[in-house]
This record gives sequence, C-alpha cells and structure tokens, in this order.
Amino acid sequence: MRRFTLIGATALSLQPASAFAQANELVLYCSVGEEWCRAQSEAFTRETGINVLMTRKSSGETFAQIKAEEGQPRGDVWWGGTGDPHLQAAQEGLTEEYRSPLLADLQPWAVAQAETSGYKTVGIYAGALGYGYNSTMVTENPPACWSDLLDARFVDDIQVANPNSSGTSYTMLATMVQLMGEDEAFAYLAQLHANISQYTQSGAAPIRAAATGETAVGIVFMHDAVAEAVGGAPIVTVAPCEGTGYEVGSMSLILGGPNPDAAKIWYDWALSPAAQEIGATAKSFQVPSNSNAATPPEAPKLIDIKLIDYDFARFGSSEVRSALLARWDAEIGILPK
Repeated sequence: MRRFTLIGATALSLQPASAFAQANELVLYCSVGEEWCRAQSEAFTRETGINVLMTRKSSGETFAQIKAEEGQPRGDVWWGGTGDPHLQAAQEGLTEEYRSPLLADLQPWAVAQAETSGYKTVGIYAGALGYGYNSTMVTENPPACWSDLLDARFVDDIQVANPNSSGTSYTMLATMVQLMGEDEAFAYLAQLHANISQYTQSGAAPIRAAATGETAVGIVFMHDAVAEAVGGAPIVTVAPCEGTGYEVGSMSLILGGPNPDAAKIWYDWALSPAAQEIGATAKSFQVPSNSNAATPPEAPKLIDIKLIDYDFARFGSSEVRSALLARWDAEIGILPK
C-alpha cells in the first residue's frame, strides 16, 4: 500500500487507483539541469513509490533520441527543455495526446502550448533568453544589447551552445530570425562567430564558463545567469535592449512508452504547485506554469523584459526547425575557429 504525502495528494488523486496498482517504474528523459532532474525524480519516488530511471540530456539531444527510438520507445515522459522540439515531436507523431485535469490551473502561455500541439505537450515553466557577463572581466561599458556582443573587445570571449543539441541556442536562432529577418539574422550570427570561443553542447554551460572566468559572456536563458549570481559568481544578467525571445519549457508523453500508467501519474503530479516549486530548491529560477505555484523571488520578471511575440507554432514546426538548423550548419557551423 503506497502512502502519499499531503503535498502531493491532490495531484496524485487525479489518477484512478488501478493506475497505481500497475505502475512500478518510470523512464524519464529530463532536459533541465541535472540537480533539478534529480530532485524532481527523487520527490516523485518518495511520494508514489514508483522508481524513476532518469536520463538527463539537452533538448535537441533528447528529441534526436526519441526520434531514433520511434516505433520502439524506451522512454515514458520527456520532461523539461524548450518547447520548440516538443512541438516538433508532437507534429511528427512521437508523443501522444493527454489532457490533464490540472490544465485549468495553468498560465495562459502553458495552455497555449498544449493547444498548439493538439494537447501532445504542455508548458511547465517559462524563461526569457538573454546573457550574462562576468563583472570582473567586463568592467567598463557593460553590454546591454545584442548588438553590443559584436564588439571587437569580445573576440574569442563569448560562449553559446550549438542549436542542434541545445534548445537554448535554437531559441536564440529563432529569436534572431524573428527580430531581424532570416538573412539579417544569419549575417549577425556570422559576425558574432568571430567572438565565439566555443559552441557548447549544453545550453547552460556558457554561463558556468563565465562564472569561472573561462569566458567573459555566456548567452543563456536569464534564469541560468541568475542561478550563477545567486551562487556567488560575479555574473550580471542582461535582457537585451532590442527585445528577446523566451521559452515555454514543456512536458510530453512519449507515444507507446513502456509504462503508460506511471507516465500519466508523473504528468499530473508534475503540473501540481508543490511539484513545480521543487525547481527553486534546486537553484532553478524559471516561472512555473501552475498559477497557484509560488514564483521564486529571484526569477527574472517577464513583465519587465521586452519580449517578442514568439511564434511557437512556426518555429516548433518540423519544416522550419529543420531548415534553420540545416542553414546554421551550412553557414555558421562550418566556419573556422
């Protein structure tokens, strides 16, 4: 007989008792930070008794794995990571429709993500794109705009992830296209390339490098820069003056996964206020999607940031996302360093 804490009782009671009788294991593909992945998995196991087999990979890597496993899926739930590849997975029939009873409690942007995908994914948090710089390395004329990152003083002193592996970096690519137009965006990225020392695999890695002084600037989601500053690093977080895009971090059920009952139990639990508040305990400062969940005070205030009207349906489509990544490979990825 499983016992559930009062914290999770409401969300867990949404599933019929028969589901718990059949649910013993969950295979979780996790695309947030390692610490948050572990904390979330451990909390779920404590509350349900369901063992979680968790693998942590970036959004692009997870999409590629789910695509490779099509027809013989090994995973049950894809939790976290930017919404664009979740939408592509939905479009390509890799994930399945599910409408949680907790949808009514979610922020409009989280529900919009579900509606756009035909309810094959849902928003679990939001975060704005920006960058952070090391204030001990950048002591004069601090950058405030995207254009400032083209300055020659930053030659080989900026890091950003590769958009093929990183949802963060794909969000940057899509943001630039929406801000500037496609040809102008690729011209900007080609200029920026001279200042890039490394295209990392993980979206958060650039700000960790800035925190240790390995690089001056890391282009990341702003909450990742905030996390480094909260941890004591000399990082200043920047919301670029021209405007910026944002992510709707998402969750999807993998079509045909081996443990469907456990997957739906996780899905409902992960949308509950208590489950969404675990992120802050793991030093993740995104804005949660459940309107009843407490937003971490350290989280960047989206209302104060000049956000573009990010077209999730277009940039999460298989055609557009694949075409942009192919163009990045052909025009930016091949440039010498």
